[in-house]
Formats: sequence, C-alpha cells, structure tokens
Amino acid sequence: MLYLAFIIGPTLAALWISFHRWDGVSEMRWNGLDNYFALFGDPTFRTALVNTLIILVGAGAAIFAVSFVLTMIVREMRGRSFIRSVLFFPHIVSAIVLSIVWGFIFEHNGTVNTILSKVFGTEPIPWLNADNLFLMILIGTVWISTGLYVTIILAAVDRIPRYFYEDALLAGANAYQRLRFVTLPLSWDVISVAAIFWTISSLKIFEFIYAFGGTTNDLPPPAVWNSALFVYGESFGGRSPSYLFGYASASAILMLVLFTVLIVVLRRLLRRDPIEF
Repeated sequence: MLYLAFIIGPTLAALWISFHRWDGVSEMRWNGLDNYFALFGDPTFRTALVNTLIILVGAGAAIFAVSFVLTMIVREMRGRSFIRSVLFFPHIVSAIVLSIVWGFIFEHNGTVNTILSKVFGTEPIPWLNADNLFLMILIGTVWISTGLYVTIILAAVDRIPRYFYEDALLAGANAYQRLRFVTLPLSWDVISVAAIFWTISSLKIFEFIYAFGGTTNDLPPPAVWNSALFVYGESFGGRSPSYLFGYASASAILMLVLFTVLIVVLRRLLRRDPIEF
C-alpha cells in the first residue's frame, strides 16, 4: 500500500498531468501531446538531457574505474575496515553539506588554489566559473559516489576464495590479469546490479547540483541543469513562466521511459551465466 501510495500513484498522476496545461491552482486544460512535442524544441531540455547522459556515462565510467582500482588496493591493506568507512563517509553526509565543502575547496582563494600557488606559484584557477562549473559537478559526483561502489565491489570481492588469487600469482598473472580473469568473472553478478543501481541513481541527482551551482536566490545556470533540475525549474521557478506542472511532468515521464529502456538494455548486455565457486 505504501508503494502504491508514494510511487505508483504519483507516477500515474504525473502521466495524467503531462497531457494538460496546469499551474497547480487553476483548472487543468487538456493539451494532448503538445507538452511532449514542445520538449524536443526546448534547448534547455536538450541541454538537461545531454548533461544527464554525461553524468550517467562519464561520471559512471570514472566511478567504476576508480572503485576497481581502490578495491584492488584496499583489499590488500591492513585496517581495510577503517579505510572502507572513510571512503564510504561522503555517501552518508548530506549532499548539500558536501556541495558547500566542495565550493570552499575550489573557490578563488580555496584550498586547491592555495596549494597550487604555494607549490607551483600559479595564479588562482577559476574552477567555479561558468565554463568549468559542470566539470566540477562531475568530479564532485564521482567523489561523493565512489565510496558506495567501493564498498559494494569490495563486499563482492571478499566472497572470492583467496586461493584463486594465489593460483593466479603462481601462474604469473599480473594485477590486470587477476582483475580480468578472477575478480570480474566471480563478482559479475554484484557488479551488474551496481551498474543498474548507478543508472537509476544518476537520474535522481539533484541536491548537489542545486546547492553547488546555485545561489541563495537563484537556481544554477541552465547550462548545468540535469533532468531533475529541469523538472524542478519548470515546476517551482528558475524559468519564466514557471509553475508549468504539465510541461514538467511530461519531461519527467519522458526521462522515466528513456531510463527504463536503458535499464532493460543494460540488463540484457550485462547478463552472464552465474559462476559457482
């Protein structure tokens, strides 16, 4: 009943609203598919869609690459439980708090520019200007999310008996070969689930972009919007006119359909016969 009330019900309501012109107060006016057709001609929506896909593919590839490297390093270290907790810590802190910390680190006189100035004598780099803002959001997303996926992958790797790695070492396998022929095949079921989880999570990233790229009174510039910010901006402000609930609902439904298709395709691509050990 909770799932019906808070997931299925609102989704069906958003689908119905997407076929209307509605400001949330006055009477709904039937709009048919006009909201959907208007989306494809909206450059802000196209930018948000591209940014969402960049976060999905670009940040996702970086997250899993860094996670695998850290997993291979951490599993051989002493005190790995403590290190795992440190890596996981950014995931449990509020994204708004992390966005503030990220801003302090990369502001004009922040930590990074201070270190670069003292070590290399360079001028302060404008990390947070409009040209670099989305890149910093991507890097921040990787920083926030990597600890979670290190924890997931490390839990999968911990299930693998150590004698597989010992046999691989005796056979002369290097670190890359052990990853390719031992770690990946024997933890593929967990990795595929983690990939699906990231695909879903990437669609819902909102707080970090909202707080990091915006100000007290304004939303982030539309050039760094993703689909979640586009829905919020069309619903509650950030563009003129605002309170376009039908238009925002159409974009949300369109992204839901797109990511559902992506997840189905990804599940088929990642499907492997289970390996028992």
